[in-house]
Amino acid sequence: MQESRTGNDAEVDEEFLALERELAVFLRRARASSGEMAREVHPELEPAAYGLLVRLEEAGTQRATELAAYFGVGKATMSRQLRALADLGLVARDPDPADGRASLVRLTDEGRGRFRRVRDARRARYVRKLAGWDRAEVAELARLLHQLNTSAES
Repeated sequence: MQESRTGNDAEVDEEFLALERELAVFLRRARASSGEMAREVHPELEPAAYGLLVRLEEAGTQRATELAAYFGVGKATMSRQLRALADLGLVARDPDPADGRASLVRLTDEGRGRFRRVRDARRARYVRKLAGWDRAEVAELARLLHQLNTSAES
């Protein structure tokens, strides 16, 4: 037997449906944008690899296993993406002084320079697109997205 819905339940469902719809549009556009930004960094760069550059710029040198865990992908996938980035001269591997069996991945000077040029251009596009927004609204959006990302990690 199905329970009857109260007005409040229907509102919650509508709110979550609206959230799902808007996130789907946002994610579709974000994927397309990542592909464009990846090609701007290097014409042969895969869209998924752009996020690795973002993470290495933000967090600095990392083990491949840390990167795989952060992105929720397997070691083989991470290894393939890192190898492609290394082949393009965007990242390098150095021995991990704490564990001789492991290596640390870092952006090369070339990778950092290419990434920063694209990142700065992307930020300028955000500034233009959100020019009509109050700075407090931009900060609130960033805070809410951070909250969403944090809850998704747990």
